[in-house]
Amino acid sequence: MAPGSRPGGALPLLLLLAVLAAAGGGCAAEGGPLEPFDALYASGVEAFYGGDFAGAARCLERALRSRRELRAARLRCRRLCRAQVRLAAPGPGPGGDLAFLGSVLRRAGCVRSCEEPRLGAVSRHRAAEEVRADFQRRVPYSYLQRAYIQLNKLEEAANAAHTFFMANPEHMEIQQDLENYKTTSGKVSLIDLEARQHMEDYSAGVRHYDKEEYELAIEFLERALKGYYSEDEDCQIMCEGPQRFEEHEHLDYKAGLYEAIADHYMQVLACKHDCVRELATRSGRISPIENFLPLHYDYLQFAYYRIGDYVKALECAKSYLLFHPDDEDVLENASYYEGLLEGTVDPATIKPRKEAKTLLRRHKLESHLLQVAAAGLGYAYTEPNYWNRYGARQDEHSVPSSISSEPEDGPRLSLTKKPMPKPDRELKEGGPLLYSDVKFVYNSQQLNGTQRVLLDNVISEEQCRELHRVASGIMLAGDGYRGKTSPHTPNERFEGATVLKALKYGYEGRVPLKSARLFYDISEKARRIVQSYFLLNSTLYFSYTHLVCRTALSGQQERRNDLSHPIHADNCLLDPEANECWKEPPAYTFRDYSALLYMNADFEGGEFIFTEMDAKTVTASIKPKCGRMISFSSGGENPHGVKAVTKGQRCAVALWFTLDPLYRELERIQADEVIAMLDQEHLGPSEMNINPKDEL
Repeated sequence: MAPGSRPGGALPLLLLLAVLAAAGGGCAAEGGPLEPFDALYASGVEAFYGGDFAGAARCLERALRSRRELRAARLRCRRLCRAQVRLAAPGPGPGGDLAFLGSVLRRAGCVRSCEEPRLGAVSRHRAAEEVRADFQRRVPYSYLQRAYIQLNKLEEAANAAHTFFMANPEHMEIQQDLENYKTTSGKVSLIDLEARQHMEDYSAGVRHYDKEEYELAIEFLERALKGYYSEDEDCQIMCEGPQRFEEHEHLDYKAGLYEAIADHYMQVLACKHDCVRELATRSGRISPIENFLPLHYDYLQFAYYRIGDYVKALECAKSYLLFHPDDEDVLENASYYEGLLEGTVDPATIKPRKEAKTLLRRHKLESHLLQVAAAGLGYAYTEPNYWNRYGARQDEHSVPSSISSEPEDGPRLSLTKKPMPKPDRELKEGGPLLYSDVKFVYNSQQLNGTQRVLLDNVISEEQCRELHRVASGIMLAGDGYRGKTSPHTPNERFEGATVLKALKYGYEGRVPLKSARLFYDISEKARRIVQSYFLLNSTLYFSYTHLVCRTALSGQQERRNDLSHPIHADNCLLDPEANECWKEPPAYTFRDYSALLYMNADFEGGEFIFTEMDAKTVTASIKPKCGRMISFSSGGENPHGVKAVTKGQRCAVALWFTLDPLYRELERIQADEVIAMLDQEHLGPSEMNINPKDEL
């Protein structure tokens, strides 16, 4: 999140940072015990807002380094004390537990005596939840980027911006900053300074696999597995740190010995059990890569087959089957590999990999203990689906040419694109447009995508002019964008208004009531068309309706290389680097369909574009004009944006729809009530008939 654009709820955090900065005494010279990262962060933020950018950069760099060193010191000490102080087994009879509890006390003493020389008192490094959340979201890199710009350190600024962006792909300002860095400095290769190596190796392995470079794919995927299991061990160790007693205030905590041990241990165990999710989740995300660990073995079993190493292929297939024993394709693959080895190696001697068996055995035992605790101790626990099989290998080819001559009983290697989670509805299109004057232009196929339609004559020239007149009387700069007049680009001004605002202005006589109602009526007409064309079996509700105009700012258009609205999807966070769209907050995950109804064409630029998931490859470009409407499903299948408006003003009615009545637009419900009241008072409904005139 860029400095200066923090949400309103961040004020308490800024106050907290100010207190920490005062307590920390600034970003002093290094020496002695490790300085707490939260105090260094606070000093860095204070220096940033005080205009001391060199001091801000120095403190923020140290804060990031301190946090890494804190984790490394804790890992080293806990690992050392695990080796030096073994936990003794409890003995029988009275006092039999003393040996075990004594070893627990000795290990605790070992950890403390190891940590204190470097870290100081444990309490110094207990950062507030808000501060930890900032580091998880990589917010310090946003401050660092701005500080580096002021210091003219463009390469460092570019890498800091990229690092922040990898955890915040929805952040519009950072997207634009990155494009500017690439243009002004020619820097294309950017470094993620917080990259997780096992993730990087996995992604590289998949890229080589897609190019059919199987030996390189094997090298990176094997390295990714090694890194994964090493990170898993670290994750397990880090879970042994302090935990929060969610159902108890610490000062009033009166549990007995075994209750206290159970309470703390079950939280530690839940943390350890969730390591498989943690290791599959990219920084800053909520949702993990589905089926992440098993996918390594799935890619590897086929890659080894392609280079002729059938022993390794069978080993990896059997490893994958530990997680999904009923996967018919991989069962057939394993059988096929066994046939290839017949007469040379006994397939029964080829076992699944030991580390996979060990992890899965431990994971099942953790699950059992957590469920026992939930039943017997009153914990609320639901076992997540850690190995969701929606995640499958993505192969761009249907059948590799080198296998196409294999017998029909050869390997079935799941050579299909990654299946998306099954939608809760069947995707259709081509239904009636309901209104005889509406003109069909292009369907999904002609627009090179899925669930897309382009229509003309949705409203008339006169209605466009009337809507434009009412817009000039009700729009407010920054409306719909949290007050930001230039939310997506500094080179354009954005103004907007809602349906309810238009009707209120009409009722008060500030704009013609007929014109205000026109906004309401045409948005309802658009909703009916979208619901009918996409053959939806349930009601489509308004999620948000917004009349918006964007105006090119004079004197700022020369050499523009940005977009009016960066590439995004409407119900998920587009992640071009991972070729994914994460359906999680802050995205509006409840949106199902979108539509844009254009009001004018007397401007330059401003074309609406669809792209591939890479946010670069344009698949369709649409020039707005009066009465033209583009509608599409709101998911990751339809990334889109708007090219720069370089002259004039571009106006449109933007509409988002949902199939879930729980997410109906509140202002729309209120607008419906206003319309009902107006009709009862006979205050002159619009001359526009929103009912279908002729069903086509």
